[in-house]
Amino acid sequence: MKRRLILLFLISLFGAPLWSQAVGEREVRLSGNAYVTEYREGARIGRNGLEQWTDARSRIKTYLYFSKPQTVEITLNGYLPKGDSRVSIRMEYEKLNSVKLSRRQVVTLKEGEFRVKLKPFRIHVAGYVAISLQGESKSGEEFGRIVSLTVKSDDDHMVYVHDFEDYWARRGPSVHLAYTLPDEPVEWFYNEVMVPVHNDVTGSFYMANGFGEGYFGMQCNSEEERRILFSVWSPFDTEDPKLIPDSMRVVLLKKGEAVHVGEFGNEGSGGQSYLRFPWKVSYTYRFLTRVQPDDNGSTVYTAWFFAPEESRWRLIASFLRPKTATYYRGAHSFLENFYPEQGYLTRMVNFGNQWFRSQLGEWIPATEATFTYDATAKAGVRIDYQGGYNPHANTFYLKNGGFFSDSTEYRSRFHRTTNERPPTIDLDALP
Repeated sequence: MKRRLILLFLISLFGAPLWSQAVGEREVRLSGNAYVTEYREGARIGRNGLEQWTDARSRIKTYLYFSKPQTVEITLNGYLPKGDSRVSIRMEYEKLNSVKLSRRQVVTLKEGEFRVKLKPFRIHVAGYVAISLQGESKSGEEFGRIVSLTVKSDDDHMVYVHDFEDYWARRGPSVHLAYTLPDEPVEWFYNEVMVPVHNDVTGSFYMANGFGEGYFGMQCNSEEERRILFSVWSPFDTEDPKLIPDSMRVVLLKKGEAVHVGEFGNEGSGGQSYLRFPWKVSYTYRFLTRVQPDDNGSTVYTAWFFAPEESRWRLIASFLRPKTATYYRGAHSFLENFYPEQGYLTRMVNFGNQWFRSQLGEWIPATEATFTYDATAKAGVRIDYQGGYNPHANTFYLKNGGFFSDSTEYRSRFHRTTNERPPTIDLDALP
């Protein structure tokens, strides 16, 4: 009783905290869980939630996962606009909630804060659902600022972004396939990549030939630009390439026609090269990487790319990594989204016909892959990740983003059928 009186006294002085929660309530911040899915020019998701919401054409969706059918209560939390506005809220196929945001219509707290309790929503099946916001009318410049949703539910397994960095969570989980290497030293790795129709989502990296010291694959960088990217990390651990000592810098030995070469940072540092190339969905592209120690304490990494439209191998680049003596190790592929604003979209890629070539010149099929994922998935704040085997195409695949609910168990193993013949490549004739 005494604690309750103290709480009432504090509320009388300062007002109730906007995001205080009762048992069974969770604050779902829009900063980590929402996306502007239509007309992005008219709204923005920032550190403080939905901001600069000026256009009624903008649609904002907040994604939550519910583990069972149920009825949930949702409260809208935010700051009132200058002037009056009316906004609509809908969950999937439930009836529309239309709310007027004005000081006369909603419960207001200190400094313009408000909370609006909506009519209950019914969750019909387990899985992800989207709560949609859209502006209807306004007298001022903005519809208001929405910070969070308070969700009242008895669901102990509800999934949403919390206690995790918004940037990484909004990108969505990255997913990987680790290929089982043979016992003998491997010098070459060959892989084929195909992006299905409608899966060339801007911000996607379809990485084909990963190795212990770098990666090689293709990206969808914008509506107009696509790249073939090959990078090798420096042995010096830093996020700033300017800090790498000369003795530990990755050195360019050769580069292909029209290939740009530079440095990269913020994810380790090293040498980077890329070719702007308009690769297409449903086409199968071929990636070949060689890792060769030079007997002087360094290792040479070389990458080639083959496009069926050109019917020829292109050299991307050849880098020397100092203080490294190794053959191919850590063979893997991955799929990631590097634009947080695109984390509500699904992307998928197929990887097939993988082969190793040993240091002695023997081609060995790579038929086993192990599925893993990154810290976002491990934290349990996103479960839209998947990997597996497609028996119709005899390929492995990876899929992420878009808030689908059928996730793949960590370290699941998959096997493909062995192809009888290795790829036909005249290694001596490679550019």
